[in-house]
Amino acid sequence: MVSIHQRIFADIETKIMNGDWKPGQRIPIEHELADQYRCSRMTVNKALSALAERGMILRRRKAGSFVASQQIDRTVMDIQDISTEAELAGHAHAHRILKRRIEKLDASSAALLREKPGAEVLRLQCLHLVDGKPNAIERRIIMLDAVPLAKDESFATVPPAKWLLAQVPWSKARHIIRAVSADPATARLLETERGDACLTLIRQTWQNGRTVTYVEITHPGDRFQFAGDFQPAEQEMPDYSSWRNAT
Repeated sequence: MVSIHQRIFADIETKIMNGDWKPGQRIPIEHELADQYRCSRMTVNKALSALAERGMILRRRKAGSFVASQQIDRTVMDIQDISTEAELAGHAHAHRILKRRIEKLDASSAALLREKPGAEVLRLQCLHLVDGKPNAIERRIIMLDAVPLAKDESFATVPPAKWLLAQVPWSKARHIIRAVSADPATARLLETERGDACLTLIRQTWQNGRTVTYVEITHPGDRFQFAGDFQPAEQEMPDYSSWRNAT
């Protein structure tokens, strides 16, 4: 026999999967569901908690529960741009350049990039939107000695990562992924709450030993995930014959 909380779970899951309830739509509050199913709010809470664990709804304190947006998988090891990844997943992408300035590389940034202070760089801050909702804040440094064409590029029509991938070959990259809490500025731009969980991808790219670009891309944790497929590298088995001969 199906329990009441399982029935509530299944009914809400069906409405979401069928598209009756759209991403971002608020679902009935606990006491309404308790009245509808003639059960306790504890039973309703059990069903909603299970739906949240599945990533189907988002629960906001004092605001209620909402249908979650479909997450976009971002490949961990490949270098791709957000616009291409979103479009491949069937979503509409747009971007806005929030800040763009040419300056000299300061000492702290130079230490971070392991470059010499004083080099001419282009600093960018870009907001990425997927299906009209903020999906990422991109904070980027481009080394103009490595990419002089970037000095006159507005990036208004082509996002920075997509432009760089088309213009500059790269020979090495390093990725770091961190879980961070949204500070006030990040929360405002991503339309989330201060302290909410976010994922930040930090990437530095080189061409023949020279830094091309350094970027920090921060995503809201409930709208994004990183994914990757791996397989063991092919390696030759060590030759133990000399060991055997020595014994």
